[in-house]
Amino acid sequence: MPLHRIADWNDAYANRDNIPAGERWPQAWIASAAEFRARMAQLGRALLDERYAGGERNRYDLFLPEGKPAGVLVFVHGGYWMAFDQTVWSHLANGAAERGYAVAMPTYTLCPQARVGDITKEIAQAIAAAAGRVAGPLFLAGHSAGGHLVTRMLCADASLPREVSRRIAHVVSISGLHDLRPLIATRMNETLRLDETEAKAESPALLRPRDDVRLTCWVGAAERSEFIRQNALLANVWVGLGASTQRIEEPDRHHFNVIDGLADPAHPLVRALLLE
Repeated sequence: MPLHRIADWNDAYANRDNIPAGERWPQAWIASAAEFRARMAQLGRALLDERYAGGERNRYDLFLPEGKPAGVLVFVHGGYWMAFDQTVWSHLANGAAERGYAVAMPTYTLCPQARVGDITKEIAQAIAAAAGRVAGPLFLAGHSAGGHLVTRMLCADASLPREVSRRIAHVVSISGLHDLRPLIATRMNETLRLDETEAKAESPALLRPRDDVRLTCWVGAAERSEFIRQNALLANVWVGLGASTQRIEEPDRHHFNVIDGLADPAHPLVRALLLE
């Protein structure tokens, strides 16, 4: 069996350049998100730009189902901690909202204005704020860097209030980054400013999960091999530390369309996330 070694770390984590018609994104998300946000606002089911802390980007949107919510899903966006805000992903709330759940979508201070460790703390504040608005079980999902941020909330040293942590029923990391050390070798690190100490301190795969964790690591089977490896890594490590984990490789999905299932209330990703 041949040895495997990564010679180009920039290419290993480059998605757009390695996806056919990758230039379609993020515009494809932006258009769908704007249409969904307008429709939900017209229905009176959108609370936009709610504050969760004092920073300029410490905001979240809350989308409501018809009737009383059965609980709340918090979706944390990706962008390598450097790009986007919550408005790019609004349409992904449709699946859970149609199944009776409120959906909160926070944004956060981006690197280099913040460090990854600072963003982790902001997301804990955002989740606590959303949980304070909606009763019932709490579900977390995140994509790419967002997958890192939601799994970071499951670590024993996370800054979530205990009463909020106890409400977390399930977390799904979609194409998540769970070991940050490889990113030190990429050009992105000029912006991320990760050093070995922070990368270790903020890598869920190197940390201990809290008790009673239920985690699904979900990735597209057509993604870059590093994302498939990172997906398997956390599921494998944490099951050895007492967590309940599973890993899914969704066929024919790449890094950008693997999240599309969140918009469809009947999609297996939504059903798995909500434990249905």
